[in-house]
Amino acid sequence: MSTNRTCVVTGASRGIGRGIAEELGGGDTNVVVNYRSSEGEAYEVVDTIEEQGGTAIAVQGDVTNLDEMHAMADRVRDVFGGADVLVNNAGITVDKTFKNMTRDDWDAVMDVNLGGVFNASKAFYDDIKAADDGRLINISSVVGQQGNYGQANYATTKSGLFGFTRTLALELSNSGSTVNCVAPGFTETDMLAEVSPEVQEKIQKRIPLDRFATVEDISGVVEFLASEESSYMTGQILGVNGGMEW
Repeated sequence: MSTNRTCVVTGASRGIGRGIAEELGGGDTNVVVNYRSSEGEAYEVVDTIEEQGGTAIAVQGDVTNLDEMHAMADRVRDVFGGADVLVNNAGITVDKTFKNMTRDDWDAVMDVNLGGVFNASKAFYDDIKAADDGRLINISSVVGQQGNYGQANYATTKSGLFGFTRTLALELSNSGSTVNCVAPGFTETDMLAEVSPEVQEKIQKRIPLDRFATVEDISGVVEFLASEESSYMTGQILGVNGGMEW
């Protein structure tokens, strides 16, 4: 990762987002730790990055609110002069079988997982386009590739990111900025911890490497996509899933 770059990570106070923010935060990199409500956890991430020698700020902002995303972009410009990298990580689940899923359950997940990506990307689009090595990185899921029982809403949003990634890659290509997508497999986070041991065992049997991903498995790939070394890679969907087919 080159120095003096500014990376914005949405939903960065915990889980994969936290790992990504901390991975990007080495050296002279500036990291913007976005959070919606977990203020204390967000400032823990800031502390960790600064202990690594990076510079970080925590910025509250709900990705479902376009005005708040524009306000966050203005704050980043005031402090760091604009963003070079945007990682669209914020997401939620509301799991129910489709028979029991309400329109509100559907809309809630759409609003965060796709609407939030639109809002953050819209707010930082000009920054990414203007950056010398602009990077837009979307965090999807193996569930978007395979589908998953009880996750029609979540799977739809995560597969929707594939088309969004490909399209923005084309639209930003003339600026030299790249757009890529990481589709993690089942990862050791609070979200997975909520799954019963019996279901976890069934999932693990489907993974050729016979283990769940660590957060570091995912954040390392994101760090590569944010770096100069990935400059000839754009519009790609990277499955980091232990060998699961899709």
